[in-house]
Amino acid sequence: MSEKVLEFISEIEFVANIDEKKDCLMNQGTHSDAAAVTAENPYGLWFNIDIPKGHGLKSGERIRIIVEKVD
Repeated sequence: MSEKVLEFISEIEFVANIDEKKDCLMNQGTHSDAAAVTAENPYGLWFNIDIPKGHGLKSGERIRIIVEKVD
């Protein structure tokens, strides 16, 4: 079972190379004092998520972030 805690859509600000196995997707609002508040991201939430290489994502693309509590 899982319980959705949060879901929002945001643009990838940049993709950082962590090491040979993973990258980090980020939007930390570095272009302003806060991440943009939009209809999909009403609180202007930031993200910093490590993912395995081979994802094919790049800066400027929009992604959906979902946080669920799992039992």
